[in-house]
Amino acid sequence: MKSLLFTALLVTAVTIVAAQKYTNKYDGINLDEILTNKKVLTGYVNCALDKGRCSVDGKELKSHIADALRTGCKKCTEAQKLGTQKVIRHLIKHEKEAWANLQKKYDPVGIYAKKYERELKGI
Repeated sequence: MKSLLFTALLVTAVTIVAAQKYTNKYDGINLDEILTNKKVLTGYVNCALDKGRCSVDGKELKSHIADALRTGCKKCTEAQKLGTQKVIRHLIKHEKEAWANLQKKYDPVGIYAKKYERELKGI
């Protein structure tokens, strides 16, 4: 009985620790290939905006956007933080309409833009 309880507690602890970070499954993805391929990039943007079908990885990304904004990306790996900056930089410079639409959906009153203003200005 004690070993069963111990095993249950161990499984619970591992689950809690694992839930503290987003999956690193996509950390090695080549963002440049996505950002330079208008069709692929548009697919991800449309997924995030609920305007199109989502790939498996698009669903994963979309499921974390609101939480990442709210928490300052606390559950992000270092690769995800750097990738987010790269994507935001690209959207601001080259995909202004997509960037504006994403802001309208995920930050309609500008709470996060204000909160992260210094970071956004540095990008």
